[in-house]
Amino acid sequence: MKGLIAKKIGMTQIFDESGNLTPVTVIQVEPNVVVAKKSKEKCGYDAVVLGLEDIKTSRANKPYAGQFPENINPKRHLKEFRDFEKEVNVGDAVGLELFDGVRFVDVTATSKGKGFQGVMKRWGFHGGRATHGSKFHREPGGTGECTTPGHSFKNIKLPGHMGFRRVTVQNLKVVKIDPELKVVMVRGAVPGARDCTLIVKSAVKR
Repeated sequence: MKGLIAKKIGMTQIFDESGNLTPVTVIQVEPNVVVAKKSKEKCGYDAVVLGLEDIKTSRANKPYAGQFPENINPKRHLKEFRDFEKEVNVGDAVGLELFDGVRFVDVTATSKGKGFQGVMKRWGFHGGRATHGSKFHREPGGTGECTTPGHSFKNIKLPGHMGFRRVTVQNLKVVKIDPELKVVMVRGAVPGARDCTLIVKSAVKR
């Protein structure tokens, strides 16, 4: 599997040669540094640990800084990728060239948090009539049984915390890769706010 740690820049639109408009999300991919390698003999599986964005050595405590080799500065973001397809060594920098020839990617991020929300916003309930005297506007309605045992079933859609969870959007088409700007443009939206950290992988279902 091919994968990198990246950052979401925002959304824009581009036109192809035929003049068709395509909405795209711009993802900035700075070179990821190989922090460690795991082998099947030692750990039971093959994996590569990539790091992004340097932090001051004084800001990293000893347990965290101890996992980095002497010639590599501590990184803010770390991610382990199993069965990494490219042959790399500790200290190597991996950039956009990893996605050469890749047409579809999966993007993982933490979605925007929306706080405590009702059933109409959280689950798309229609609600009741908005007319005067209805007494049923935005409530969820009945949630349990009227007879024994008289409790609510599991997985009932109710008000609650919405957003701020790990989301993966699959099969996003790679529209354009710009090596000079170090960005990749994918068709459609990806989860998360601007400047959030993303995990971009080659699509597993393509």
